[in-house]
Amino acid sequence: MFERYEAGERAVLVHIDFSHEGEREDLEELRLLVSSAGVTSCGEITGRRANPHPKYFCGTGKAEEIAALVNAEEAQVIIFNHALSPAQERNLEHLCQCRVLDRTGLILDIFAQRARTHEGKLQVELAQLRYLSTRLIRGWTHLERQKGGIGLRGPGETQLETDRRLLRERIKTILKRLEKVAKQREQGRRARQRREVPTVSLVGYTNAGKSTLFNRITDSGVYAADQLFATLDPTLRRIEIDEVGPAILADTVGFIRHLPHDLVAAFKGTLTETREADLLLHVVDCADERIGENIGSVQEVLTEIGAEEIPSLLVYNKIDLLDDAVPRIDRDEEGKPARVWLSAQGDEGIELLFQALTERLGTTIVELTLALPPSEGRWLSRFYELNAISATEYDEQGRSCLQLRLQERDWQRLLKASEGRLADFILK
Repeated sequence: MFERYEAGERAVLVHIDFSHEGEREDLEELRLLVSSAGVTSCGEITGRRANPHPKYFCGTGKAEEIAALVNAEEAQVIIFNHALSPAQERNLEHLCQCRVLDRTGLILDIFAQRARTHEGKLQVELAQLRYLSTRLIRGWTHLERQKGGIGLRGPGETQLETDRRLLRERIKTILKRLEKVAKQREQGRRARQRREVPTVSLVGYTNAGKSTLFNRITDSGVYAADQLFATLDPTLRRIEIDEVGPAILADTVGFIRHLPHDLVAAFKGTLTETREADLLLHVVDCADERIGENIGSVQEVLTEIGAEEIPSLLVYNKIDLLDDAVPRIDRDEEGKPARVWLSAQGDEGIELLFQALTERLGTTIVELTLALPPSEGRWLSRFYELNAISATEYDEQGRSCLQLRLQERDWQRLLKASEGRLADFILK
């Protein structure tokens, strides 16, 4: 589609350290991303700046240094560990005479390689098209562009306008298909809620060991590898938890610091499994030096998708890589499990995780009486769906007096949905 330089498998990596903490990236993480994409690094260039250069991002002198290294190593692509503007990409490509890829484009390429299911492929294509829509200018050079003045008028729609229209139409088509898939997922979720089956969602930084833990718990054959973004497509499996009964365990895509917004938007449907979960298992690579930063990055994404209020249990994985760590449960001030230390690869501490799940998901039954006025009758159907109504009477004012018996988590969920109004109707 584009008349741009072909990208190959030999890459020059560029990493710039900025003084602003929020703009900093990790060079080691870039190496892991490049390795996950199947690209060979033939050189690295690093530097320091206070702010990005408007034309080349890295400064004129550093850009010329990159061009010299590309020429010497015969590299086919330059990969930046940062998000570049379309203009910066074009300027660098013109200077270095080879393809330039930024961090977002690299992650999108990895996602495109990993997507297996129909939904996953649609989500990746949607993210790619949104990313591409800002990079159409100068993609084509062989077709007319409209100009003003006699003898200079173009024949009609320019190629740029055609490309933009085709992209918009394709994005609309994908969104319709994803909406259909989302409705099917929603039906499955409603059925589980009616059967009162709790959902536990695995979240965590990419390559923290979520899929290995998922396979260990469920005896599944989900693809797991020591690479970033090995898992893209959400997988659901049924597990049995003592004193709780059946539960659904969901394996989801891993998070990463500064996860591109297009990806978060595209994977909203997939991440709904996380947003609707009863408990989050936040898997952490406890052998990683950046453990604190990784936990913070996951919290940022959870906040972005509206899942920050869901109860979570920290799972410190890979204790086999530490010298003095042993499987154990750390508890909070109330005595509830807060952290579980285990090794999914070494099969250590899995029984402690199930013990913690039993304690965290153990059902607390709430019994109360509500006097619902006619204007709030819509909540009746919600209570019937949950099979929570023990008896119903009507008083002189036309209110429905309901005797309810339901699980604590369902009551809290309804309270949140009603913005606390249901609490006003409780009869003391």
